[in-house]
Amino acid sequence: MDTIINRKSKKNKYLLLVIPAFLLLGYFVYSALTKKRSLTVEKGEITIKTVEKEYFEDFIVFQAKVEPLNSMLLNVIEGGAIQEIFVENGDLIEKGQPLARLYNPNTELSYVTQETSIIEQINNLSKAKLDLRNQELSMAKDLVAIDHDYQDAKNQYDLHEKLYNEEIISKNEWEKTQENFRFQKERKSIIQQTIQKEKQANQIQISQISQSQAIMYKSLGILRKNKNNFLVTAPLAGRLTSFEPVLGKNYNTGDNIGKIDVMKGYKLVAEVDEYYLPRISQNQKGRIEHKGSVIDVVVSKVIPEIIKGRFTVELNFMTDKELTLQQGLSFSVRLILSEKEKTLVLSKGRFYEDTSGKWIFVVNGNSAERRKIELGRENPLYYEVLGGLKKGEKVVTSGYTDYKDVEILNFEN
Repeated sequence: MDTIINRKSKKNKYLLLVIPAFLLLGYFVYSALTKKRSLTVEKGEITIKTVEKEYFEDFIVFQAKVEPLNSMLLNVIEGGAIQEIFVENGDLIEKGQPLARLYNPNTELSYVTQETSIIEQINNLSKAKLDLRNQELSMAKDLVAIDHDYQDAKNQYDLHEKLYNEEIISKNEWEKTQENFRFQKERKSIIQQTIQKEKQANQIQISQISQSQAIMYKSLGILRKNKNNFLVTAPLAGRLTSFEPVLGKNYNTGDNIGKIDVMKGYKLVAEVDEYYLPRISQNQKGRIEHKGSVIDVVVSKVIPEIIKGRFTVELNFMTDKELTLQQGLSFSVRLILSEKEKTLVLSKGRFYEDTSGKWIFVVNGNSAERRKIELGRENPLYYEVLGGLKKGEKVVTSGYTDYKDVEILNFEN
């Protein structure tokens, strides 16, 4: 009798081969994904610093230049072409000293025309005032004649009154004398009232004319003074700087052709990065070094206008001693932003450029492992450590350009 032999399934055989291979592949993939990426570096190529607890002083350092405490811009008052130059850049000048002369024929002609017109108007007003004076004089003469006629009539009235009472003259002649006296009396009264009113009206007109003349004389004075604006003079004494006018070159009204520095006192002027604008204010103190001595300075003005990422700060010297300084001299200013306080600090390094202070390599024996950190304030020497590091830990502070995707650094001596 035949025996039935069962044949192994090829399918089961394949499964026995595929499953171990799949598991092995999965192991390698898992290991590759979970294994921390490392890199071996020469220990001499990196910089290692220790996290310390030190007094942290929030300050910044920037360069500032010496400038005179007070200066005045020299602007062209009346536009024109430079005709003459009397001084040179850098000269010490006195108040009122001529510096340059400009010429503008069109403006000169306009001044002459305006001056002629004003003088003509003044003359017309003077004539009108003279006419009113003559009118008053004529009325005064008329009043004298009328008063003479009145006196004659009155004398005749007094005489005829006596003669009539003595019956020497007739009634008809007496009545004529009375009528003439009445007429001269009323005539004198009316003329006196008229002259008084005319005189009052004339006085008002003369006063108005005088006011108009005063305004015109003032305008004429300003006009003649403006003609002198072609001559640029020094408004105050000092040193002339940035003065570079060119003969024949045209300058418009308001154009700047130089600056006068008052040689009494100095200040420091600095251009500071806009990052520090919210942290700098008036009365903040700082210091500089000059000839081996430390000199205190104080912020006197903050100009918040940002130009090309920088704003302007002015500082005054806090000393009664007269300093021998030179305009343009540069000083390194250490400006204090907060008082000293003891805190955890980390020395500055190039690592910040690649990590923005969010992580760092912490040394552990012959390797360093990547760790998240939190940094706060900074000064030119230190970063303030807010979290992620402890006192005494060592960290790599050199550049991380080649280590951005690495989690462990292995050191090789």
